Amino acid sequence: MRAAVLRKTGDETLDVVDAQAVSFGPGRVRVRMHRAGLCHSDLSVMTGLVPHPTSCVLGHEGAGEIVEVGEGVTHVTAGDRVIVCWMPPCDACPSCGAGDGHLCRSGYRNLATPNFEVDGTAVTGMFGAGVFAEEVVIAANAAMPIPDDLPYDIAALIGCGVTTGIGAVLNTARVRPGSSVAVIGLGGVGMSIVQGAKVAGAAQILAVDPTPGRRAWALEFGATEAVAPEEVKDARKRLTGGFGFDHAFEAVGRPGTLRAAYDAARNGGTVCLVGVGGQKDLPDISMGELVGNEKRILPSFYGGADVRRTSAKIIDLWRAGRLDLASMITHHVPLDGINEAVRQMRTGEALRTVVDIA
Repeated sequence: MRAAVLRKTGDETLDVVDAQAVSFGPGRVRVRMHRAGLCHSDLSVMTGLVPHPTSCVLGHEGAGEIVEVGEGVTHVTAGDRVIVCWMPPCDACPSCGAGDGHLCRSGYRNLATPNFEVDGTAVTGMFGAGVFAEEVVIAANAAMPIPDDLPYDIAALIGCGVTTGIGAVLNTARVRPGSSVAVIGLGGVGMSIVQGAKVAGAAQILAVDPTPGRRAWALEFGATEAVAPEEVKDARKRLTGGFGFDHAFEAVGRPGTLRAAYDAARNGGTVCLVGVGGQKDLPDISMGELVGNEKRILPSFYGGADVRRTSAKIIDLWRAGRLDLASMITHHVPLDGINEAVRQMRTGEALRTVVDIA
């Protein structure tokens, strides 16, 4: 079969090579991939912003069909349609026991089990997944069943970006009807935040991004206004009378954009940090500000709740016509065209690119 391999951190392209899916056995399943989404976290692994062992088969956001199940697997069977969940709840650890299945770290253990063999060498899949491949063997709890009416391309996006963004709105910030919202960063996650804010009934949704095309897309997805970063201060004054937004979301992962989100929020409001930054990236917010302004900084990881519950809620909203997930997919590429998809994401030409694997 074919798979897209990141040879080493810092490489700007992936090698699409012959590979073999390995490590099938008890507690594991074999999945034939149909669609995979290119998420910004994939690029972060390529650059090293998100540390990850290499070589690895890239990709963590995908959907496919169960081919075979190992001994002890009962929740799925051959022929079932599934989302590949890169950080699945184990239902046994303290985080899961506390009701925080999204903070379960069982998925990291999957990195210890190679998913592939390339040129006779064992290779892991990104975050234990590696969905840029025609077939992958994963831990059984990483396969989440989906209904038959959910297309594979939409299901792939729910595997990470859509769940992360909409979950941040509904689960972490808990935006209420009539609220004012600012969203800084309009990639796939940011655009999902915009849609989540619309679903939650926000009265004002300010979308912020330096790319004109993304600002235009945000208006189509429910933003009431879209501005460049240098226009945020004026928009805050004009739209809120200088009071600030009830909720400000950061979907970039940089200290400067977190600072911008903090400044956009009202005193007593919520600053929701969704973007993934580096381990050495430190915010420029003083202790005095934190106490005096009482703005709540709420980090949100993978939707801020059990991913199974969040994804089920998203599927219900999509089925009811309240989410437009199909229009977020602006480009399709075959697996052999993965490097064109990487280029499109870096330049901002694409909102979400789906890799058509089967």
